Amino acid sequence: MRTDSAADLEREMEENRKKDYSLDKIPREYRSMGWLSITNITFGIATAIFYFQMGSVMALQFGAANALISAAYAIIAAGIVGSFIVYLSAKSGMNVNLLSRGGFGYIGASLTSLIYASNFIMYCAFEGMILVSAIHAYFPVIPQWILIIIFGSLVIPLNWFGIKQLDKLQKWSLPIFGIFLIAAILVAYNRPSGYDGSFWTYMPEGAQIGGTALLLCIGMQHGIMGLTALIASDYARFLKPKDLKIGSIAIGFIPQIFCFGVMGCLGIWFGVRIGESNPGVYIVILLGLGGVLFTVLTQVRINITNIYSASLSLSSFFENMFRFTPGRRFWVVMAAVTAMALMLGGIIDHLQTAMTFQGVALMSWAAILVTDALIVKKLLKIGPPYYDARQENLFKWNPVGVVSLLVPTIIGTVAALGYFGLFLQSTAAFLAALMAAVMTVVLALITKGAYYEKVEATDVNKDDYIA
Repeated sequence: MRTDSAADLEREMEENRKKDYSLDKIPREYRSMGWLSITNITFGIATAIFYFQMGSVMALQFGAANALISAAYAIIAAGIVGSFIVYLSAKSGMNVNLLSRGGFGYIGASLTSLIYASNFIMYCAFEGMILVSAIHAYFPVIPQWILIIIFGSLVIPLNWFGIKQLDKLQKWSLPIFGIFLIAAILVAYNRPSGYDGSFWTYMPEGAQIGGTALLLCIGMQHGIMGLTALIASDYARFLKPKDLKIGSIAIGFIPQIFCFGVMGCLGIWFGVRIGESNPGVYIVILLGLGGVLFTVLTQVRINITNIYSASLSLSSFFENMFRFTPGRRFWVVMAAVTAMALMLGGIIDHLQTAMTFQGVALMSWAAILVTDALIVKKLLKIGPPYYDARQENLFKWNPVGVVSLLVPTIIGTVAALGYFGLFLQSTAAFLAALMAAVMTVVLALITKGAYYEKVEATDVNKDDYIA
């Protein structure tokens, strides 16, 4: 016969099973996904043909060699940062929005949540327009606005049941993606190339290996590196504790290798061979209707992860700022509708400006999280050795995180817009990240960790301690 306390515990566990944990840490007993499953989900990001476009544009504008060198740099830098972020998330059971609450204050962390949410909504719009353009090119009789509404709405039901649904969708669609990708490679290989030499030797007139051209390629990579390093935290928080070590490295590096190494380098190859930078054009040229289907598959895969992460960030922002908690599904709908509005409003015309700000802000944020965990908490022993996302235990603002984000982001954005010269324009995100890391340590020492927690948490599992 069950006791009342046992029955209460069972009811609580059942309630937790139904939760999506958009506002709470995931208890250790519910971190039940293996590293292979989580890596598979992140492949929804890695298989986006946006990386084709990045590689093609860099190769045709600055030379294939510079594009390849920048891809290697992106794999290493984003992989290292991403592995640390995955470790922090898996160890604590929190995504980066919740991890930021102590270091920024629960109101201060709303800044990161809003930046993060806007990032994913804009990328959803960018990716969606690649899809819409490809379909419209093949079926010009269909107005673009109808395609925007159809495919913008599709991500809503595909996101309805959370991470388990995402895992299933990515598993069954990955083999189909692989078949289409191999077909595109074979068709491109067997058609005459627009360039006579080996693709890695292609260099546009006036460009050379290294120097300005390489810096510009690296600057373009910075626009997306912060995203790929941070996004895995939304899924890594479900990682089984026993998979922590191998999972941190695998989830941190494998998507980067595929994003920048496989997809990016294929984009370089396609771009040089076909002489076209837009994958929405050359994939359809290569595969016809199959290219349209391939584009639909890749863009739906990436956009369901974009909307999932956006919904978590919006949940965190409105809960922090306004105590408004309608649930993750409400924010799935809102994020999708906002992305459709941006597509209809021509957001693609402002891609470079949006990526400039996002690259600087996200790289700064990632640097703060890693520095706070490894140097402030672990080495200097400043602040609690754990993460706590509960508002009642935290201050509204922590200057360590807030100032370390705002100042480098403002300076880095000004530099990225070209006001401090070409070198700093191309390395603005790296400069901002370095400034953010230094300021995090300095401000933690000045404040002596006084703003990390208002009330000490006594119920945190020591296995979740970071330091």
